[in-house]
Amino acid sequence: MVDLSEAAVARLSPRELVAALKRLSPDDPALADVDMEMVARRIDPRRLSRSEFADLLSAIDTLAAGGAKVDLSTMDAATFLRIIGKASGSQIEAATAVPAVRRRILDELFRRMADYFRPERARDGRVVMQFRVTGGSGPGGLDHYSVVIQDRACTVSKNPSDDAKTTITTGPADLLRLATGSASPAMMFLRGKVKVDGSLGFASGFMAMFEMPKI
Repeated sequence: MVDLSEAAVARLSPRELVAALKRLSPDDPALADVDMEMVARRIDPRRLSRSEFADLLSAIDTLAAGGAKVDLSTMDAATFLRIIGKASGSQIEAATAVPAVRRRILDELFRRMADYFRPERARDGRVVMQFRVTGGSGPGGLDHYSVVIQDRACTVSKNPSDDAKTTITTGPADLLRLATGSASPAMMFLRGKVKVDGSLGFASGFMAMFEMPKI
């Protein structure tokens, strides 16, 4: 039986933790009272290989889909961003090559944007920034996310927007670098990492309305 108590998890290396999660089924008694935040704090992408990182997120996705309490949504915001932000581009590419894992990571990232939004930095009225993530299952191989700020409130839609002031097109790894504050839209545009349709200045100002936890 896998032991996921705090004391047992503390003795596991990140690699051993991945192996333990892969052995579990969603109805395993070990998951009944698991503290996902405690487990997540033991995850260090820098000590995992490309495939191990992908296996980790795939195992979490499988357990969450089966109803277990092991889910990215139960992680603290800073913990979630630390795991994503410390992963290499190669690790992110490997993880998001699995459709279910890609969907869970992107959905969770955009779901949390309302939590990161700082209304005092916004103006009255409505503005929309659209993100198109390459390598997806939508039309043209793109996954769409529209972030709407209206009257100083933030909402996210997975539908394409007809009134987006600016659209950013990029891959999953570069999107996560942008979202975690590892790079600015202007820097990534100059390096050819993102395509910007609309105002680059607006894109930079838009991202400034969000305050991501430090990682």
